[in-house]
Amino acid sequence: QVQLVESGGGLVQPGGSLRLSCAGSGSIFRVYAMGWYRQAPGKQRELVASIDTRGTTAYADSGKGRFTISGDNAKNTVALQMSSLRSEDTGVYYCNAVVSQSSTSMPVMYWGQGTQVTVSS
Repeated sequence: QVQLVESGGGLVQPGGSLRLSCAGSGSIFRVYAMGWYRQAPGKQRELVASIDTRGTTAYADSGKGRFTISGDNAKNTVALQMSSLRSEDTGVYYCNAVVSQSSTSMPVMYWGQGTQVTVSS
């Protein structure tokens, strides 16, 4: 099994910053990519940012210039630095990883339990 554990959520005022972290553990042979998704109340889960093992990143338009994703391949961790936060950034943030558990197994997507981010004055 593979576990993803997020940390760093909380309440922050508009314009503030927050850093989310996620650590993967368990039976991990290879990580292909990791990322962060957000689910706002009443909305579908959407991609915030992703990074692959070559360091190639992708961002949703809403976070470009404000969010930075980084990863540590050796430690199976990923972080999301968020700045200039807005009320519309509020939601549950989920860590995501595409992982294979052996040299012969297909990659599978795993999810963390989610961490709440609330941007409010």
